Amino acid sequence: MPASDSDHIAPVTYLFGTAPASAQAEAVQGVAVQGVAVPNARRDSSPERNGGFKPISNISMYALARRGMSAEEMFAYLLSRDFEDGEVELECERLLRGGLLDDLALAQTLVRTLTGRKGLGRGSIVAELRRRKIDSSAIEEALDDLETGEELERAIAIAQKRAPQLRSLDAVTARRRLGAFLQRKGYSGSVISTAVARALEPSGPMFR
Repeated sequence: MPASDSDHIAPVTYLFGTAPASAQAEAVQGVAVQGVAVPNARRDSSPERNGGFKPISNISMYALARRGMSAEEMFAYLLSRDFEDGEVELECERLLRGGLLDDLALAQTLVRTLTGRKGLGRGSIVAELRRRKIDSSAIEEALDDLETGEELERAIAIAQKRAPQLRSLDAVTARRRLGAFLQRKGYSGSVISTAVARALEPSGPMFR
């Protein structure tokens, strides 16, 4: 007997390629849907299993991607994001173990930047490192790289560069202005005296 039209049912085609909720549920349960068997398994949504991070770790890593931070800076920052003390301590310990928080490395980087790019003296450098809440032992070790002779040479170079701008002033005012300029950069009194004298000597750039 020939088959009737009712014996040939066209396969169901879902609009936009998406099965209705009932069909999706069957797929999750391992039922073959449109010839494809989907295993009955749920993905573990825990961040550790999926290679991700906890919320506190996402925030700390994002902060470190923007700039280096000291351990105390990170601790205070995470507390400001309303995480519990214990959770913050564990996260900071994780970052310290992984070398992502390193006060000495941060201090050494800042010393190079503050001397090389900004020409600051020891006093201003110490103030900046303390402002960044860097551990005191790390500050001392990083400052060991600052040689007194190099600091004096740097101060002289800065004073000589500044001196031509003071040509219109009398000697006393020029000396005072130049000394104040170096003091604001954090140089010590003895370094300032030597640098000012060198910059304002008759053979210096001020009189060229």
